[in-house]
Amino acid sequence: MANLLLQGLLTTIRLAFWGTILAALIGLVMGWWRTCDSLALRIISRTYVELIRNIPPLVFIFIFYFFIASQIFPAIGLETINTKSPWVDNTAFRIAFGDPALFTNFLSGLICLALFEAAYITEIVRAGIQSVPKGQWEAGRAIGLSPTSLLRDIIFPQALRKILPPLAGQFITLIKDSAIISLISVQELTFLATEVAASTTKVFETWILVGGMYFALCYLFAFIFARLERRAGRSARQET
Repeated sequence: MANLLLQGLLTTIRLAFWGTILAALIGLVMGWWRTCDSLALRIISRTYVELIRNIPPLVFIFIFYFFIASQIFPAIGLETINTKSPWVDNTAFRIAFGDPALFTNFLSGLICLALFEAAYITEIVRAGIQSVPKGQWEAGRAIGLSPTSLLRDIIFPQALRKILPPLAGQFITLIKDSAIISLISVQELTFLATEVAASTTKVFETWILVGGMYFALCYLFAFIFARLERRAGRSARQET
C-alpha cells in the first residue's frame, strides 16, 4: 500500500511542478495580452479566460481528453512514440515524467490542469499589471523604452510584488485540483489511493494518509511562496 501511494505522490509532485511552470507561462502571456493595445490579442485572451472559467473543470477535462487530445496527439505522433527508445526509456525521463508507457495520459492531464489554472493566473497577472500607476507607463514611454522593455524592466517587477500572494494561493489550488485528473486514468495520488482503499478495504486509514500527504505538499508550496514574498518585500524596501 505504501509503495503505491508513494508512486502516486511522486506523480502528483510531477504534475504540480510541470503544471506550475506551464500554467505560469500561459498565465503571464495571456495576462499581458489582456492589457496590451492590440484588440485581437485582448479578444483572444478574454475569450480564453471566460471560456475556461465558466466551464466546470470536470466537463473541461472530459472535453479536452476525449475530443481534443485524442485528435491532436495521434496527429503529432505521440500515440506511436517508441517507449523503448533510449530517449524515453531512461532514468531522467522517468524521474521527470514517470512511466513512458503512460506518458500520453500524463501529458493530457498536465495540459488540462495547466490550461484550467492558467485562466485564473491570467486574471491575477492582469490585475497586477493594471495596478501599477499610469505615471510609470508614461515615464517609461517618455524615456524611449520599447513596450517589451517597459513591461520587463519597470512594470512587471512592481506588479510581481502584488501578485505573489494570490499566485501562491492559485498554485496551491493547482496541487489540490490535480486530484480531478484521476478521472482520466492518470495514476496520481488520488487515483492510486482509490485502488488501495478498494483492494485493502482500509478506506479510513488510506484517505487519512492521503490527506496528510496533500497537506504536506501544499504546506511545502506555501512555505516556499512565503519565503519569496518576504524576499520581494525586502527588495522593495531596499529600493525605496
